[in-house]
Amino acid sequence: MSAASPRGEEFRQDLRAPGARNAQARRLLSAEELAPLTALSTPRSLLAVGQTFGLIAAAVALAVLTWPSAWMLLSVLVIGVAQHGVFILVHEAAHYRLFAARWANDGLGRFMGMAAGLSMCTYRVTHRLHHNHLYTEEDPDTAIHGGYPRGRTYLLRKLGEDLLGLNAWKTYAYFFGTPAINDDTRREIRPLDDTSPQLRAAARQDRWLVVAFHAVAPLLAWAAGGWQGVLMWAVLWWLPLLTVLQPILRLRAICEHGGVTDLSSPLTAARCNRTWGTPANWLGRAVLFPHHVNHHLEHHLYPAVPHYHLPRLHRLLLEKGALDAAEVRDLADTWTLIFAPRRTRDARHA
Repeated sequence: MSAASPRGEEFRQDLRAPGARNAQARRLLSAEELAPLTALSTPRSLLAVGQTFGLIAAAVALAVLTWPSAWMLLSVLVIGVAQHGVFILVHEAAHYRLFAARWANDGLGRFMGMAAGLSMCTYRVTHRLHHNHLYTEEDPDTAIHGGYPRGRTYLLRKLGEDLLGLNAWKTYAYFFGTPAINDDTRREIRPLDDTSPQLRAAARQDRWLVVAFHAVAPLLAWAAGGWQGVLMWAVLWWLPLLTVLQPILRLRAICEHGGVTDLSSPLTAARCNRTWGTPANWLGRAVLFPHHVNHHLEHHLYPAVPHYHLPRLHRLLLEKGALDAAEVRDLADTWTLIFAPRRTRDARHA
């Protein structure tokens, strides 16, 4: 969405410190260079959807063919990783970057969100605040990624709780627009208050559809396979949503924004994680960064660019020197940073 969108619906450009490098990075790209980067491709979006749900279908088929067996654990793991890919595609739809036709973009986005247990329309409202107020008092995501590094023990404990499903309710509360508390100011952030009446109404309707979907799905599973069908639905869909997916969501968010020290620009308050060149980087790409979301810095600079053009945008910015002093790291370096010893409060906010 452009700044010309109705008030309360726009994803605004981050123009903090207008003389800083983020403004210069924007000026480096002409309208002619940006046009192909913001062009939407239906085949490429469908390919991304097909790859993600194809992986889920393969994992489900493995579990069904070998049920009950230890192979189920592999299926649960693979499905959880693929569900993260679904979340990323819902993110694309929230930005209106899945399909040019609004009915197709929102229709598929909302359906994928329902299946994953999140309200795409509510997330659109919340995510606007993250983009429009990155690392300010209005950013609802700071509670997730702010303050790092917090120490190895702290992060490992949080990831362990996530894997056990103890924090899943917080994740889904976030995606349902529940007010968040800023850790530094103790100020309550109410995402659904800062939006247009149209988006607020769509979010309210969408949340009820999510609830209805997950109330009806077990009944359909029972009709298809009795209690065994319900059990398979719970094990192969709800279990990975509540366990495997949770630490992946946390780690990705922290890798995108955690451990930064210069909050004045998206060039330094968001990060591009290089996911090529080493086995560790490739593994990180498969688990943490499907659909090119490792290019998070670039996404904050140009949220109108769909995921499949982000690598091209990265190369273009690199050629023009816009990323010379930006937060661009190998994933292994980011990993070392976020697991580092806890900083003092003053050091984190220097």
